[in-house]
Amino acid sequence: MSDQAALRLKDLPPEMLDFSILKSTAALAPRLGRLSKAGRKTTLTPGLLGNTSRGAIPHISQDNFRTCTALNGVYVAIEDFIEKMPRKTPPVFLLDSADSLRRFIALPPETLLVLAARRNPPIPSPAANTNSEVGLLTSVGFRSMSAEYFAAAARKLQPDIVVGLADIPFGQEAVGTRRKDKMSDRTEVWMRDLIAKRDTIDKGEPRFDIFAPILPIEGDLQSWYLEHLVDDMADKIQGVAIYDAFLLDSLPVELHDLPRLSCDTPASPQALLRQINLGMDLFTVPFAAAATDAGIALDFTFPAPINDGTGASRKPLGIDMWQEEHALSVTPLTDDCKCYACTKHHRAYIQHLLSAKEMLGWALIQMHNYAILDAFFAGCRNSIDNGTFEEDVAAFDAYYEPALPEKTGQGPRVRGYQFKPSEHGKPTKKNPKAYRQLNGGAQLHAMHGQQPNKAPKVKDQIDDEALAGLVDFESLGNDVGEVVAEELKIEDDKS
Repeated sequence: MSDQAALRLKDLPPEMLDFSILKSTAALAPRLGRLSKAGRKTTLTPGLLGNTSRGAIPHISQDNFRTCTALNGVYVAIEDFIEKMPRKTPPVFLLDSADSLRRFIALPPETLLVLAARRNPPIPSPAANTNSEVGLLTSVGFRSMSAEYFAAAARKLQPDIVVGLADIPFGQEAVGTRRKDKMSDRTEVWMRDLIAKRDTIDKGEPRFDIFAPILPIEGDLQSWYLEHLVDDMADKIQGVAIYDAFLLDSLPVELHDLPRLSCDTPASPQALLRQINLGMDLFTVPFAAAATDAGIALDFTFPAPINDGTGASRKPLGIDMWQEEHALSVTPLTDDCKCYACTKHHRAYIQHLLSAKEMLGWALIQMHNYAILDAFFAGCRNSIDNGTFEEDVAAFDAYYEPALPEKTGQGPRVRGYQFKPSEHGKPTKKNPKAYRQLNGGAQLHAMHGQQPNKAPKVKDQIDDEALAGLVDFESLGNDVGEVVAEELKIEDDKS
């Protein structure tokens, strides 16, 4: 760390986030940075945040998270914790202590905690956003959450970083100009509400930092929001969350020195490299858990190995552990990998675990996949520091296949974070109806967490009246409810 950067970090209030750019050549170019906060591990950028489900990395318990991963921060969605509102106070709000969210999910105290409204990637909600509310997917169905509720919850839960609420109609392929204007206006108002709520925190109490969302719409259509962000809120935000990496050129110059969190979901390491090349800093990488669920062990390095010319075809990005060729293999998942799975176990054992539906199989693959990604980002940082990033990206594209291997085996039981956005609303039905009235008339569906009759609203007060802002799923018709229930499926065991 330079003397100037060290002095800057020393002079900051203890609750403030510090981001230092260590190397950068242009506004839209790969850059190196350091993200620091008192009491938390320092994160070098480009870097990785763990993508959680209900506060935990899928397949990795919190004790193994501490000992078997190198993650310095995690991304948590509030929609994972509020499934029973407004009937009942969510348990996460009942813990009356400092760092309540961190204690609730048993997160190590040195790990950076980032809180957002929605998972990444988010599931499209049939509950449309309004001027004061956004639609969420909880573990028992869709609900709406008010912006005031979100701001009050952020103050109550005390994360390190809060991603501001954004009005984004996820799942809509075509969004009209008038709707885009609403996106800009609502997001600006919600940002002001969040900042105002944070400013009510007493001096000396923990204060969260705010990452302002940059919407996935043309720069001229959100120019009014960006102008207010620069003129009125620039000194009150500590970073930006960007939902379309290719709109980085619309980012105002005044915000270029802030850390950039990517909410533009990459589908492959090649997509990650494209975003890094544009100057993105932090990533959640949802495809890591998707590969794990499919039984695929990631197998790539950056920079790519030197091609010896022995094979003309490009190498796969992962190893399908369901293939029979691994049944008798006593080699590690990847020869040079130092993760727990590769140093303690071999391919035959891991394939046996998958075939036996043992959870340990997916846990070992998940540990390995995050180790591969950690090494991948370290290689990216070294490449940027050496000034060879563009050449190394070209070599990576030539060496590896452009997409991850297709799933061939049966995955674990499906949970909320595994719900596929592309499957939402499809008319096809994989599971038969649980009940059917034989003599005609209405059909009764087994719908987890949803009753056929509308329930009255019940208000709760949790730290702030705004925490009663969730509304019931009563505004949606029965047809939509049936689609929701049928899309949240669990794979049947067929062993």
